[in-house]
Amino acid sequence: MAGDTARDDVDRIVMQWARERPELETGAMEVFGRINRLARIAGDLQEEVYARFGINRGEFDVLATLRRSGEPFQLSPKELSASLMLTSGGMTGRLDRLERAGLVTRSPDPDDRRALVITLTGRGREVADEAVVAGLAVQRELFDRLPARSRERLADLLRDLLAAAGSDGPG
Repeated sequence: MAGDTARDDVDRIVMQWARERPELETGAMEVFGRINRLARIAGDLQEEVYARFGINRGEFDVLATLRRSGEPFQLSPKELSASLMLTSGGMTGRLDRLERAGLVTRSPDPDDRRALVITLTGRGREVADEAVVAGLAVQRELFDRLPARSRERLADLLRDLLAAAGSDGPG
């Protein structure tokens, strides 16, 4: 535990484990416990922001993936699923909701009539552009609570940890 930093709930959990099972190595628990808690806090804030645009985080992810793909803002369902690490069933539900909202369209792939392409509509592009700005503002507000030096170090350390974990995680 850091000497100058105030103790948090994760510290209390680790201290309880140290009391009950002193042989356990809980260093990773300190890191991943905090990562999970931060992800939940940031995720809840993002969910609130995206709700203002009539979408949820998962739907935003689809719109953002199409938007950042560049003109013509079009991908196959398989490409979307791979990019978002979703099953085809999970993707179908999101696409159904986005299509009903007029934010994406499904159409036959001109190169393969058995396949579909998903295209961001003009309204979908507007929502993606507005929602990404609002979502980044919320992230920035949270992140800016750290000194610049700490923000850079944290980004570097998390990049290193993610690289060490491999793109597909353990195993």
